[in-house]
Amino acid sequence: MKKIMIDLDDTITTGGYLDIVNKYLNTNLTYENINNQYWVDNIIPKEKLTKYLNYLYNEINFYDYIKINDNAINVIENLSKYYEIFICSAYVDKRDLKNCANLIIHKYNWLRENLPFINPDNFIFTSSKNILKTDIKIDDRLSNLKENADLKLLITAYHNKNISENELKENNVIRVNNWNEIANILLKN
Repeated sequence: MKKIMIDLDDTITTGGYLDIVNKYLNTNLTYENINNQYWVDNIIPKEKLTKYLNYLYNEINFYDYIKINDNAINVIENLSKYYEIFICSAYVDKRDLKNCANLIIHKYNWLRENLPFINPDNFIFTSSKNILKTDIKIDDRLSNLKENADLKLLITAYHNKNISENELKENNVIRVNNWNEIANILLKN
């Protein structure tokens, strides 16, 4: 059975950080003004960053704020009939190494609740996704798709819209805009 590595944040789910930052700073920021994954560092004043990270990792459950991308759960469930699925999600935040591991509990609980058809032994929490060799990788970060997969799918997210077709081609990566496109590629039969 072929193996698929699927990322969680900004691949299966979307949102979360923006809603949390808006609540924390009492702002109305939107993704239209954001074009990289590290935008939070530019918005939260340095003197408030430690307090914000404590709030993020110790006071709230990030997964109470996320949304599930359209049709993601249904497509993943269908994929699980034909492929062995591994959910691989990063949790390390170098700005707060002491507390960022608290995210694992929330990620794990969210995965158990929303993807009960995936064996929890297939949940992998690491920031080094390129060490994993699978037949197929689905992620929102091009750097996670650089190696160790035969088929690499980059799902469009706010921070990767500006990656050119040439760069994708150089890395042998196919852009997909939604889970229906993923289904069309992987569930053709």
